[in-house]
Amino acid sequence: MDTAITSKVLVLDKDADCYGTIKAFCERNNLVGLKVQEEHVMSVLRSNVDLGGIMLSESCAGLGEAGRGLARRIHEVRPELPIFLRRRREAAADDEISPRERMLFDAVYRIDEIDSLGAAVAASIFSQHYPNALVRGIAEISRMVLEKQFPGMNVDMERPYLVRDRIIFGEVFTLIPLESNWCRGYMMLQAEQRALQALVPNESEDFRDLNNTLGEITNLIWGWFKNRFINQTQLVQQLSQVPIIINHPHRYISFGSEDAQLCFKYVLADKDGRVPVVLQQRFIFNLSWSPEDFTENQASVEDLFESGELELF
Repeated sequence: MDTAITSKVLVLDKDADCYGTIKAFCERNNLVGLKVQEEHVMSVLRSNVDLGGIMLSESCAGLGEAGRGLARRIHEVRPELPIFLRRRREAAADDEISPRERMLFDAVYRIDEIDSLGAAVAASIFSQHYPNALVRGIAEISRMVLEKQFPGMNVDMERPYLVRDRIIFGEVFTLIPLESNWCRGYMMLQAEQRALQALVPNESEDFRDLNNTLGEITNLIWGWFKNRFINQTQLVQQLSQVPIIINHPHRYISFGSEDAQLCFKYVLADKDGRVPVVLQQRFIFNLSWSPEDFTENQASVEDLFESGELELF
């Protein structure tokens, strides 16, 4: 299982000659570039596309347009997303951006010095290190739970990725706290209501039944996560909390942290590949994160019997 973590970035540039260089940079830095035309930018940003950042050229940014250029409008719609500005080739060295506009960007670069952007990408998107054993274990646990819950469905997953946005996917989501000596935060599962109905077609259409389905999946994944990654003897009671803010009209949720969130996407489909259902899973370690203290528990024989992985005959 490939556990290399990626992040999607929106690429907006009028210079076609730069795309090859930008694409190569993205590949070297675990970024997945999504090309978008200028007239479609705002509609994309208002959609459910989960992003880690935006690579914007000066020719598209609209600097100096009385404060209403595209760069500022992007920042107003999605202020949590870092914007990396590419200066024009012909821009003079002393052609400085105004301090007010410079605040819109996490980094400024020229195409022939694009590798200098790597440090800013690492600091703003890949600021947290996630142990491979944790990422691999989450994927294995979640996939196993989904396959057992829906034995008639194929479960595929994308490579894990990081997101900086705070957009809610779908209409239904669950939250469950995660607490250990190395992390404190939440796991979130998100789905579209119609998609959940496709997963449980024989159930009633009462939304409470659909909620229960997602809640049961969440609880099962949490239980396996706890058994595999949380040492109960090392738990330390910590009472500090931060408010969770949810704005339904804007499909927005904030956990009070600026760090990128670890995201997994699972696609379930029947054996013929029809009726694809998307479940998004996010891990938000907003209260405490100490990956250097992470350990993976060794399962005992009793644990394996209890989980059903071993049976006497």
